Amino acid sequence: MDLQLFWFVLLGVLLAGYAILDGFDLGVGILHPIARTDEERRVMLHAIGPIWDGNEVWLVTFGGALFAAFPEAYATVFSGFYVAFMLLLLALIFRAVSLEFRSKLHSAAWRRVWDWGFFGASLMATLLFGVAVGNAMYGVPLDARGIFVGTFSDLLHPYALLCGALAVALFAMHGSIYLYLKTEGALQERLHDFIWRTFGIFLVLYVLTTIATLAAIPRALRNFDDHPWAWGVVVLNVLAVANVPRAIFQRRP
Repeated sequence: MDLQLFWFVLLGVLLAGYAILDGFDLGVGILHPIARTDEERRVMLHAIGPIWDGNEVWLVTFGGALFAAFPEAYATVFSGFYVAFMLLLLALIFRAVSLEFRSKLHSAAWRRVWDWGFFGASLMATLLFGVAVGNAMYGVPLDARGIFVGTFSDLLHPYALLCGALAVALFAMHGSIYLYLKTEGALQERLHDFIWRTFGIFLVLYVLTTIATLAAIPRALRNFDDHPWAWGVVVLNVLAVANVPRAIFQRRP
């Protein structure tokens, strides 16, 4: 049990690391259409240029650790969610291709296609990540052998889609804060307004998702009955969310 707990915590650290370090990359992609000129779009891409591909190593390591520690869970997830994983893989590949191919031709139409491709791939990847978390919380239909017996459409229920929308809002806020830190001038001032907008959308979805979780998943509170100290994590989470508007107001990203 100690070894299983160790691997479970390690998987959580790897997934959190990916969400934090690749979250702002995906957020920059989601916010890409707000750029008004080609120069602003290039500034946004250059802000993540040296690091975006390295951040995805966290996700690869997570998959390897899941296979090593919990092979049955790995088999269930990767076979049952095959369509979802193919869509996610397509989004991550298309996102990388958009970044690499955008500057290959000096054509406004060519760059516009890859700019929208970068936005669409970032949005789809983030939405799929959120839907995956929503399904992990809500539960998926498995048979006695642990094989997924549902369909792809079964994964797109309202709660999972709400979690997907929350992930999009969270990463958009994360991306806007990162870009504010990395830019200057008129673009930085406009990004300051977008931080407030993305935070407002995130806060509304955060509250709605919390309410939906308590209503749809009663077992979500079971751990707090067994481990009351876990409420401290909730308090820290709420304080972290409350610190965002304070930092925005003081212009300390």
